[in-house]
Amino acid sequence: MKLEEFKIPVEEHEEGLSARWFLPENPIAQVLMTHGAGAPMQHSFMSTSAQLLADRGLAVLQYNFVYMELGTGRPDVQKKTVSTIVQAIKFQKNLSDLPLFIGGKSYGGRMCSWAITENPSAPVKGLIYWGFPLHAPGKPSSDRATHLEKIQIPQLFLQGSRDKLADLDLLKPVIVNTKQGELFLIDEGDHSFKVPKRSGKTNDEVLVHLADKVRDWVNLVVTSV
Repeated sequence: MKLEEFKIPVEEHEEGLSARWFLPENPIAQVLMTHGAGAPMQHSFMSTSAQLLADRGLAVLQYNFVYMELGTGRPDVQKKTVSTIVQAIKFQKNLSDLPLFIGGKSYGGRMCSWAITENPSAPVKGLIYWGFPLHAPGKPSSDRATHLEKIQIPQLFLQGSRDKLADLDLLKPVIVNTKQGELFLIDEGDHSFKVPKRSGKTNDEVLVHLADKVRDWVNLVVTSV
């Protein structure tokens, strides 16, 4: 596996955005994985997840959104973030012959879903959400997910059963109403997929389970097309 660091050129930031490729020798697909609202691509969750996916034959592209690159700490307006994602989709490092999947952690995954909603012809085979943020903590609602039923490609929801940003009683009907949605649940996991000792699993083991699921799901989508 090779790690390559570089800059992605985008209209919203003339200096480009910090980015990196995790490149296995013979990738079977590529995954554009965006970070969450409060932590950059260098966060341990992002780094470990990308490494595990690369070990399983998936080329992973990660990059920082404009606000994270500038260190402002507050997410950009949705229009700017979606535009950045669409530009990143076009940056495939000569891997255009490989199936492309996009998604991300929490906010990043939700913004990817909007990128596809607004650009349905984008060359993307599926969406992957590492903790879809259905609502704010303590404010159950499914308003953030009304657009998901318009998406015509498969969607994988990786969720923790204790996620305070996704009431499962609200999330499950949302997934049922999508065209090809699937839920993969981490028992006892929170929004960051951390589990208590009583679960009998370690946090590292959970990340391995998530990577295994993503690889298996990607394989299934690719072979069913």
